[in-house]
Amino acid sequence: MRGSSATMFLDRLLAANERYAAGHPLANLDAPPSERLAIVTCMDARIDPLPLLGLRPGQAHVLRNAGARVTDDVLRSLVISQQALGTDVVIVMPHTSCGLLGLDPATLHPRRAAGRPATRLDFHPMSDLEAALRQDIQSLRESPWIGENAEIHGLILDTATGYIVRPDL
Repeated sequence: MRGSSATMFLDRLLAANERYAAGHPLANLDAPPSERLAIVTCMDARIDPLPLLGLRPGQAHVLRNAGARVTDDVLRSLVISQQALGTDVVIVMPHTSCGLLGLDPATLHPRRAAGRPATRLDFHPMSDLEAALRQDIQSLRESPWIGENAEIHGLILDTATGYIVRPDL
């Protein structure tokens, strides 16, 4: 999307924000989530984690990235969520038919910028969803940054059915 079509799209988004801000339904919510819950899930546009779990805005922190992987940045956000904002339950919830499954990082290329080397990125690829989830859960359980009394759970969303399964981790 370039030029005038991008500007029209942005104008439409800003107009929608004007309507939203006029009533701002979340203005009175506190920053700490009322359910003391943090959810790590994928950035996939098909996933709307709050209603999926019967929750509403203000009840959980939602951290999203490709594949719902526990990266350094997710860990950073979970530490803040726990230590500064009081969460004590973490759910890591990847999903079936994820674009990261089987992705070969060699197919991803940085934009070429003259004279500037590309920053190395770890894309955290995965070929086995359950094994990756198991690894991420173990990483959280072993992290010195995560509270030792924190409840850590792994769930998998089936995007074809909308059902959540709880694998034996």
